[in-house]
Amino acid sequence: MPLSAVAVALPPAEFSAVREHLAEAGYEAVAVRSAEDLEKLLVTRSDVNVAILDGENDFDTTLEMYGVLHEGARDIPALLLMPPRSLGRMGMGGRGGSRDEYFTRPYSAESLRWRVEAMLIRVESVPPAEQVEAAMTGSGDTPADAPAEDAGVAAKAAAPVADGAKLGKIVIVFNPKGGVGKTTISINLGAALQVRKGQKVLLVDCDTITGHVASSLGLERPRTLANAWREDAKNGKEETVAQIAAVHGSGISVLVMAESPLHTEVLDPKRVADAIIAARDSYDWIILDMHPDYGPLNQALFEQADRILVPVTPDVPCIRAAVQFREVAVELDIRERLMIVINRANSGVAAGDVERVVAVPALARIRSAGMLFVRAADEGKSAVERFPTSKVVGDIDILASRLLDGAVPSDGFKISFSSSRNRITGSFRGLLDRLTAQVP
Repeated sequence: MPLSAVAVALPPAEFSAVREHLAEAGYEAVAVRSAEDLEKLLVTRSDVNVAILDGENDFDTTLEMYGVLHEGARDIPALLLMPPRSLGRMGMGGRGGSRDEYFTRPYSAESLRWRVEAMLIRVESVPPAEQVEAAMTGSGDTPADAPAEDAGVAAKAAAPVADGAKLGKIVIVFNPKGGVGKTTISINLGAALQVRKGQKVLLVDCDTITGHVASSLGLERPRTLANAWREDAKNGKEETVAQIAAVHGSGISVLVMAESPLHTEVLDPKRVADAIIAARDSYDWIILDMHPDYGPLNQALFEQADRILVPVTPDVPCIRAAVQFREVAVELDIRERLMIVINRANSGVAAGDVERVVAVPALARIRSAGMLFVRAADEGKSAVERFPTSKVVGDIDILASRLLDGAVPSDGFKISFSSSRNRITGSFRGLLDRLTAQVP
């Protein structure tokens, strides 16, 4: 008798080959062609634990199916067939810590069998979906405009004031590990502040090596800070950041440091930091999307930050990196500015465990939603603009609200599963305990 069922939305010829290989492994492949088919299947059967979706041939239908997989208390992982050009934009729903995975054509049916088998093993190692939903997101339907206090947040801090004028705040988004959703969070947090909160936002791509803020927002070859400063040196002018930055359709100003890592010699760290400080007069919020390093430029910017958001996905490499950054932050005397944002928060690890190990309070939790971010980026928009009523945008809206309020969690979220035995796999629990022992 089959161990589990897999919903498969692939063309008939591909479905036949995949079904054969899954049957050899003891899994039943069930063909679905629409969101309605998938909904009926999930209502009548409780053994569907993975879905294979084709996001290359019919993205809109795939998006609807993906929504069905995560509707209500459901949290069924998907193996998504995506165009190669889209994989670099997966951001928050990327391959690192999310239960979703991605593949491209051409592929072999045998390779999909092993991918599905590995995903089903992971599904069995985490708590039931409804338990994870309740633990990680409260009721699962937290309103986007819910006040921060409802999540146990208190101690509002006053905005900095200089000479009687309110200065814009500098928020850094950083983790020394790549692929944890820094750019996606930066873009969508900026959009939430600009579009939904009426704030004036400058979004700065400080990653001169792998930065893709501009391309994700559909800005083709924007003028860079490095090029502007070279031009200024020739004509004797000195432009402000506000004059150099490009303006996105959402109203966000976007500043790119350089078009190539080979053309950054003009970007003296102190001069860059001074320019960003000066821009506080022109913006309510300056959000810096940082490259994952501890170089002179990042250190100069760390010193100026009002708040440093550390995206943390519930996986071992990312948590290790966050612990490392916390220790570095102690040496740099910036630890009190750190707050984590638990990304892909419905991946099966309790938020309280992440807070406990990293020893930094969490400001917000953001669930996985890779498909939404891919679709928005393909259209040159943020998910806040493209999918304003989605749950993940509600998560981001809460993050923006808490930043606006100057809110700081008092004692963490105090979230736990009712049964600790099934909360995390044994090996991961052991590592968490060892890391905890190192927390000062």
